[in-house]
Amino acid sequence: MPFTTHQLQLYYEIQGSGEPVLLIHGLGSSCQDWSHQVQALQQVYQVITVDLRGHGQSDKPAGPYSIKMLAEDVSRLMQQLNITQYHLVGISMGGMIGFQLVTDYPHQVLSLTIINSGPFLLADSWKIRCLIQQRLLITQLFGMHITGWFIMRKLFPKPEQYALRQHGVEKWAKNDKAAYISAFKALINWSVNTPLAEIKCPCLILTGDRDYTSVSYKAAYCKQLPDAKLEVIKDSGHASPLDQPEHVNQALLTFLSQCRNKYNRPA
Repeated sequence: MPFTTHQLQLYYEIQGSGEPVLLIHGLGSSCQDWSHQVQALQQVYQVITVDLRGHGQSDKPAGPYSIKMLAEDVSRLMQQLNITQYHLVGISMGGMIGFQLVTDYPHQVLSLTIINSGPFLLADSWKIRCLIQQRLLITQLFGMHITGWFIMRKLFPKPEQYALRQHGVEKWAKNDKAAYISAFKALINWSVNTPLAEIKCPCLILTGDRDYTSVSYKAAYCKQLPDAKLEVIKDSGHASPLDQPEHVNQALLTFLSQCRNKYNRPA
């Protein structure tokens, strides 16, 4: 299976042909969680998925990690693949990495799709600090299987989502605990540290109506982006690509097609 060997090995997959679309997963996830989107997008685009440092089949070096470090890993991978420009789709932590990439390497990113994420995660309230400490404590004391059970109950709360919950717990248990904690700590008090008005590429902000952070939060930062639109996914939590894959796929295909037309690129 494909790897890149620049300081560390990153597992990645490439499927389809056309304009490159890079999908970046969230904390504790892997490229496997993009299967619905890969299936839809590969009919028109070259789809690249990657397991981030500390995740999936990629290397899991000792921390600390940072969002900037994870973004640099991805940028190096794309350079090694000789992909100079690409559309970027990121969920949760992957969305943060997307914001970091579009500000650090603006010439690389043709468009930016952010799913259930934002340009900062500040532990600036008692509630947020308690939630962070709760997650860290559960992980450190009880390990990845119990952490996965705790998380999946929130991601997939409905009775009919039982299969998604169980599959999620099984996948979460495979995470390396030390690497997971290093990645989790990378999120805390991260900020893109660039005025959003300087992000010039087209942006699509997708949010589940039951995401951890509110629709109003996404609407507020969306207004600061020069070329952005917000789309709300009904009856969806934080894992929208899994709980509402058809809606996410259609939103992506429509947005990417609009971007191609805007720049007069052939299909």
